[in-house]
Amino acid sequence: MNPVDEKRALRQRIRQLKAENRLDDEQRTALADNVFGVIERTLTAFSECHHILMYHELPDELPATRWALKWQSDGKRIYLPRIKGDTLDVVELDNDLAPDARYGILEPTGAPLDDLSLIDLAIVPAVALDCHGNRMGRGKGFYDRLLPRLSRAITVGVCYDFQLVDRIPTDAHDVPLQFVVTPTFHNLL
Repeated sequence: MNPVDEKRALRQRIRQLKAENRLDDEQRTALADNVFGVIERTLTAFSECHHILMYHELPDELPATRWALKWQSDGKRIYLPRIKGDTLDVVELDNDLAPDARYGILEPTGAPLDDLSLIDLAIVPAVALDCHGNRMGRGKGFYDRLLPRLSRAITVGVCYDFQLVDRIPTDAHDVPLQFVVTPTFHNLL
């Protein structure tokens, strides 16, 4: 099976696992607190970073918004992606969020960051991850086009435990992450 077909099958398997592992808001928040708490307490790059790219979660992703706001109030500058055609702009988190027309994802409305080398930590969601840092997204390639542009960023993939798989099929354009964190798996060393 080629990587495209393998990814399609894996996405279908993860969709089924999401349906089987329905979590209420309290469970989702507790699991997110575990993941982001580990990043905050354990990742050396976190304590040294000033500019963090995060994400505004979709309903089936680890909730990140509360942590983004916490870290912003702690003095970190937080950025979110904003869809622009087939790419992602990086925009500083402000109080003005609006839903993207295509996917309904809440995005900041400000001006895009011109100097992406300022981003020193990028925390990205995934449909699935493996312990080697390989990431599978939703299939649009947004992060695969963005991550190479973040020249200084330490990259961390986050997901639920059931989304951690033995192997993600990869193509030449796939960009591996440096670290992977789930509620019970942390490769931050």
